[in-house]
Amino acid sequence: MAAITAGMVAELRAKTDAPMMECKKALTEAEGDLVKAEELLRVKLGTKAGKAAARVTAEGVVASFIDGNTGAMIEVNCETDFVTKNDSFLALAKAAAELVAKHNPADIAALGALAYAQDGFGPTLEDVRKGLIGKIGENMSFRRYQRWANGGTLATYLHGTRIGVVVEFDGDAVAAKDVAMHIAAMKPVALTSAEVSADLIARERSVAEAKAAESGKPAEIVAKMVEGSVQKYLKEVSLVDQVFVKAADGKQTVGAYLKSANTTVKGFTLYVVGEGIEKKVDDFAAEVAAQVAAAKGQ
Repeated sequence: MAAITAGMVAELRAKTDAPMMECKKALTEAEGDLVKAEELLRVKLGTKAGKAAARVTAEGVVASFIDGNTGAMIEVNCETDFVTKNDSFLALAKAAAELVAKHNPADIAALGALAYAQDGFGPTLEDVRKGLIGKIGENMSFRRYQRWANGGTLATYLHGTRIGVVVEFDGDAVAAKDVAMHIAAMKPVALTSAEVSADLIARERSVAEAKAAESGKPAEIVAKMVEGSVQKYLKEVSLVDQVFVKAADGKQTVGAYLKSANTTVKGFTLYVVGEGIEKKVDDFAAEVAAQVAAAKGQ
């Protein structure tokens, strides 16, 4: 049997991104034949997709694609921050955004069925996703996307790969880009106070009522305190009412800035990676304690 050297393992790992031990096992089974070992890994790693599919994907990236007045933004998730720097994973996210913009899929399933090939996987985007799960060894998923093709002008801003903003506007492109950056920083929930959801307002009112009730003041004063808190909240979460992050005087609102630039924002979308996904939090101390207890019991 051919000797399996560290160099051979490293070469196979570089070609497949497979775990070190998996590479060594494949090379042993293939009796040192790199080509055959790569084929074996493709077969074996394909089974990992099913096992990985149950794992939480709370990390990931936001990618966008703009072509004239048509554009798209997508969130693609994975399990760890390490994979968000993987070139194959990043290529998958960028390709998915472009496919959304160009083909307008009805949902995630339709997106996955679109033709795409990468890293030797295909012929669909879903096939590539499953292939990369096996290759990289982590679950990954297309979480959500939005497409624009209404004829409006689009501005996009990506803060790294974790926060993405697309703004639909009429007017000055520089002003729109500035506002997109503002949205990434201040995270408004609606364009105007009138568009803030009733659920959010009700939740804020409930908190304000509980706080005001502790003051012991008369009911009419409490009512005013509650209303004042709600109105303050609406200004804080409505884009046009927020103080613009680049305001020279520290007071100018986004609405005032847009007016000065003769620009109108029709709408915006903000994606923050993992927002709303419950992440698994490992308690390292508890894990060590459990291992010690188990060892004592042996």
